[in-house]
Amino acid sequence: MRFEIIAKDDKTKARTGKLMTKSGPIETPFFMPVATKTAGKHISSDDLEIMQADTIISNSFILFLRPGVEVIKNKGGIAKFMAYHGKVFTDSGGFQMYSPALYLSSEEFGVNFRNPYSGEKIFMTPEENMEIQIGLGSDVAMCLDTMPMIEESKESIKEAVRKTTLWAKRCKKHHDFVQKDIPDSNRQILFGIIQGGIHKDLREESARELLAIDFEGYSIGGLALGEPKKDEYRMIETVKSIIPENKPIYLMGIGHPLELLEAISRGIDMFDSRFPTKSARHGTLFTSSGKVTITNLQYKNDSNPLDLECDCFVCKKYGKAYLRHLLIEEEPVGMRFASYHNLFFLQKLMRDAREAIKAGTFSKLLEKYRKIYTE
Repeated sequence: MRFEIIAKDDKTKARTGKLMTKSGPIETPFFMPVATKTAGKHISSDDLEIMQADTIISNSFILFLRPGVEVIKNKGGIAKFMAYHGKVFTDSGGFQMYSPALYLSSEEFGVNFRNPYSGEKIFMTPEENMEIQIGLGSDVAMCLDTMPMIEESKESIKEAVRKTTLWAKRCKKHHDFVQKDIPDSNRQILFGIIQGGIHKDLREESARELLAIDFEGYSIGGLALGEPKKDEYRMIETVKSIIPENKPIYLMGIGHPLELLEAISRGIDMFDSRFPTKSARHGTLFTSSGKVTITNLQYKNDSNPLDLECDCFVCKKYGKAYLRHLLIEEEPVGMRFASYHNLFFLQKLMRDAREAIKAGTFSKLLEKYRKIYTE
């Protein structure tokens, strides 16, 4: 088994575990900074290592477009290409179906995308997508899926579930075939992506169909798109009631501190989101006493650190007034400082969550954040 549960919380469904990848173990739960093009926004590989971000996620479709799979493959894979000493997940490109600039249409055998650099049409099949992700050398890959919007009709979402299952079978078959001569410990892991919008019956259908294919892990896609949090949590609980305990679960696109802890309390093991850095660039910063909108006038003359409990270099060295000034002036260094702090904060939060689960105090951590944060 690639996933081992180390400890469980008595009062919630939170658990900490270890996911074994070809590059080494990753302790769960964890949050992945988004490095779509092999770099986070205003964040370097050194930054990621200093903040102890052991795992990142890149986008295989975007990297396929530029610089191309061969460029990265010849450098030894994404991690070596970007001089990063951690583990790497890759998304398939299913999320790009959310982008009208990239997505053209979905067919029975694959997806039609538009190359934003050349304008040419690209037809992506599940098999080609697996070749791309294996070529990029990531530790964990995602199946090509059909990601419906929350506002789409139930019939449309049901069709997305059907295609997602169809493509998942093809992805698994080809992924296994390409790696058939590679020892298990050196293989890339493949996750299936569960869809279904906020419809309980469709989520159940998708989860059961993908469970029958027997992936090493499962992702929950198509959430955090504006639906009420109660519906998001209900879908998590629905999926967790079907997927066995020994399978790791990845909730895609989640990055709010309280939302992360709420999901962990329901048994989720891993996360990614551009929300922390996007929020930071617009002046919303996470702290141990709650959210701070640093661009507010009240911080104009405030020379105090952003968060006295934070050990990141931003909080140790700079005051709120300076951070406010940099962001109002749209200085790139200000965006770097803010982005670094938010990611550092979430890495610390994940470490705190893991320690709390082991110590049997996770529910106290959750209650603390319920009081200081609103979603």
